[in-house]
Amino acid sequence: MNRVRRLLPLLGCVLLGCVLLTLYAPEGVLRRDEPPGPPAWSPFDLAGSIEDAQSRLRRHPDDAAVWASLGDLYLEQARRTADAAYYAKAQGAFERSLRLPTGDGEPYIDAVIGMGALANGRHDFAGAVRWGERARKAAPYRWPLYGVLTDAYLELGQYEQAESTLRRMLDGRPDLASFTRAARLEQLRGRIEPARKLLHRACEIAGDPGEYAFCQWQLGELAWHDGDPRGARTAYAQALAADPEHVPSRAGKARAEAALGRTDQALRDYATAVARSPSYVVEYGELLEHLGDRDGAKRQYAVFAAHSRLLAASGSPDRLPMGLFEADHGDPDAAVRHLRAEWQRRRSVEVADALGWALHRAGRHAEAAAYATRADQAGGRNALFAYHRGEIEHALGHAAAACAHLSRALSINPHFSPGGAARARALLAATA
Repeated sequence: MNRVRRLLPLLGCVLLGCVLLTLYAPEGVLRRDEPPGPPAWSPFDLAGSIEDAQSRLRRHPDDAAVWASLGDLYLEQARRTADAAYYAKAQGAFERSLRLPTGDGEPYIDAVIGMGALANGRHDFAGAVRWGERARKAAPYRWPLYGVLTDAYLELGQYEQAESTLRRMLDGRPDLASFTRAARLEQLRGRIEPARKLLHRACEIAGDPGEYAFCQWQLGELAWHDGDPRGARTAYAQALAADPEHVPSRAGKARAEAALGRTDQALRDYATAVARSPSYVVEYGELLEHLGDRDGAKRQYAVFAAHSRLLAASGSPDRLPMGLFEADHGDPDAAVRHLRAEWQRRRSVEVADALGWALHRAGRHAEAAAYATRADQAGGRNALFAYHRGEIEHALGHAAAACAHLSRALSINPHFSPGGAARARALLAATA
């Protein structure tokens, strides 16, 4: 359970290339700790890029490279909008590229890497490893493949492989893609400032508004989890200034606004986010429920349930969202079933925490404690993990341990969940 903490000190070696690049870069390129604000890019037109690729393919339908590029554009649109419908389009483009002949008779390598990225997007992490390894054997110096593998290994809980794969990526290309992944590893270690510095470096070398929005969104997520809703709101707003259609940043901004007491604006931003993607309807519903609008919350939960049924019917393997939803708003025993199945697929800290919480909600507190401890110890500074562990210790009658974990959750992020934070304060007050 302490594998991340044991292994990630090696990240100091991994990041040596980043440090040297920082020290010796020309002034104004990478030396600043804070970005000056959104660069003056032209308006972000991902849809236009997609249309250009489609137009070229109408003239040259056997161009494997353009088909692979179109698949990448669809994947970027999926990330930007949180709309899973683009995954099917990306798959079609990549598969068309793979079927086309190339000069050496081998599949076009960017399409192989793209299929790995697509598998990660669909949370088929074992599949992503297979595609990534296939790409590595064919073209070991195509650095994006190591990003596919790093992401997959992290989600599978295989932290040694994630760290060594990221080292290879950083050694080969210390760029935005490798910096943002290094920041994720530093965050798992609980090292917030190094993670923040890496993300600021990434922001400064972003090549287009989409990349800049992604980096600022990650900075917002880092600030949010570190208990800084003002800093989070600023970063999310920077992301939206670069890309107004970046749905994850719209939802993040809503979350931060709710924490700051700007409820009306939070509700407007949540409404905008869920109109574009169902990914945030549970989060929106929980805020509505906390504000006393139970009917509004039920409508959002119904949207989530319907969307989940569609995903399951389409063959999506990911049971984590439904498991979390059932644990908090439905049938805890069903949540345990979903999350035990997910645990067999991937042993990440998120799944460990969710399974522990579901077991607790189902009354199996002793078994829950093992998973909650694993997640809390390996998951860095995570208020939700600490809160779940505190609730489980409270259920076991361990008052001192419960108070310690609940207090720690609120010290990390007093706004981690509208209902959860209120519950933590109530439990602490009752045991004072």
